[in-house]
Amino acid sequence: MRVCMKVTVSGTRDGKPWPDKGGIVDLPDDEAKHLIAAGLAKEPDAGPQAEPDVEEASAPAPETSTPVGRKPTAKPKQG
Repeated sequence: MRVCMKVTVSGTRDGKPWPDKGGIVDLPDDEAKHLIAAGLAKEPDAGPQAEPDVEEASAPAPETSTPVGRKPTAKPKQG
């Protein structure tokens, strides 16, 4: 069964590197179905009804720490 890779997988399969994201590979049916079920691949002829591949990213968390060794300064007393 031919599948289109939705991600880039590191390593090799049968001594050959996995295709990059978007690449097509021919696999035994059971292995192809496992990759599809895991969300790593899709059928190449999925067509326009298929959900578009979207890579999700999150923004880094804002820094909330204070500088090390710094002490708050006291305001001078008024009057």
